[in-house]
Amino acid sequence: MKIQILGTGCPKCRQLEANAREAVAQKGVDAEIEKVTDIDRIMDMGVMITPALVIDGEVRSVGKVLTADQIAAQL
Repeated sequence: MKIQILGTGCPKCRQLEANAREAVAQKGVDAEIEKVTDIDRIMDMGVMITPALVIDGEVRSVGKVLTADQIAAQL
């Protein structure tokens, strides 16, 4: 499983990344977490508002900081 956190490094982006890491640990799944900060890559994924959460190439959340429990429910 590949989880991508899209954002430029703002506090909300960092919190979403931390929550994603916590969700992966909670579920005990094998996942690669990638932080995408390049604006061109983010826009290529169709995302105009950050932070965004992408799981296996599918944009799951845009402009929100999901909790670890909300992310875990999507894994």
